[in-house]
Amino acid sequence: MALEAVLFASDRPLPDARLGEVLELPDDGATSASIERAVADLNADFERTGRVVRVRRLAGGWRVVVPAAHAEVIERLKGQRQQAKLSPAALETLAIVAYRQPIIRADIESIRGVASGEVLRGLLERRLVRITGRAEELGRPMLYGTTREFLSVFGLASLTDLPQRKEFAGGPRNPRPKATPAAASQTESPTPEGEEDAKCEGPAIEGDAAE
Repeated sequence: MALEAVLFASDRPLPDARLGEVLELPDDGATSASIERAVADLNADFERTGRVVRVRRLAGGWRVVVPAAHAEVIERLKGQRQQAKLSPAALETLAIVAYRQPIIRADIESIRGVASGEVLRGLLERRLVRITGRAEELGRPMLYGTTREFLSVFGLASLTDLPQRKEFAGGPRNPRPKATPAAASQTESPTPEGEEDAKCEGPAIEGDAAE
């Protein structure tokens, strides 16, 4: 099946538009519905034949994944985890960025109560966080947001899949800074378009997240 072949060959999640283009589906506005039906049929076939993989929405697209139950054996095969563990400080900072983006470093440090420059640099290097623009305030500090790699690592289709902030007691109350319309083109060392899509080897592990 063409859809199965394309998904297995891809090193990143494929959105509906890209799949429609590759599979040469009619551009009649029903591409997404057609792909969803094809994915459902494919998953049903995987289940019927006892295949271990499934196709899931991940980071804004479709990708072949392996159930988390098989993560340990896959990690033994590769010899190491696909994603190094994140420290508690990195996870805390990443959570603040995820829920408050776009956000400046000063506000992150105000919420955490400690300097966060080194932690932010580490998250940028891991491509879990990127520079999204500059805030409209004195000094035009850089704004930070999450990447598609963040969605992929934590098994999210989009940011709307994050747990609702009302589920947590006493969330941060600092106002979120706004970016200027042209901010994205004025950042220092910005992430080029599409670069935040990290390449992966083989199917992802369903629900895999940095610990």
